[in-house]
Amino acid sequence: MSVAPKASTPTWPTPPEGGWTADDLDRLPNLPPHTELIDGSLVFVSPQTIFHERAIDFFKWQLQSLAPAEFEVFREFTIDIDRQNRPEPDVVVVRGNVVKEPDQTRFPAEAVLLAIEVVSDDSVSRDRETKPLKYARAKIPHYWRVESEKGRAAVHAFELEPTTGAYTSVGIFRERMKIDAPFPLDLDLTKIKTRHEQSE
Repeated sequence: MSVAPKASTPTWPTPPEGGWTADDLDRLPNLPPHTELIDGSLVFVSPQTIFHERAIDFFKWQLQSLAPAEFEVFREFTIDIDRQNRPEPDVVVVRGNVVKEPDQTRFPAEAVLLAIEVVSDDSVSRDRETKPLKYARAKIPHYWRVESEKGRAAVHAFELEPTTGAYTSVGIFRERMKIDAPFPLDLDLTKIKTRHEQSE
């Protein structure tokens, strides 16, 4: 007589009925870094590319140096959209008055001026479809999607259209990004390169 094997205990978090909530993201133990909450489900990120890392660094520091004093710029920091959605933009510009405590882990969506996503192989549909829809519904005024074209950056910039509540394109930028909103910027996008290109 054979004995049925015992069911193994899963090593990953088992969601409660109705899915996880934004508050759960701070309470769940041993989550991988940069875990997001999308529609009540935990989303884990895959290892990132050099392009992804360099693009985030570029926009974080460029925007920090050019943003008006009342704004602050953060990389990979979650924002509260609603009870079941707490995404983590790659770069986010927020009103400085919401930056309060050293152990703070999130910002309210209404304080966000600009959200930037750098597209990875595993995030294409989220960054092109899911997240912009949610950011628009949360009334985040500006959204940029950064894509790699043969290792070079192409920035798809969007602005919230108040009458429709949807994003409208304000341009696709390669090599140079000169734009007046959310504040005046003139960025040399050719500086986002791989190490090999930088050494040439």
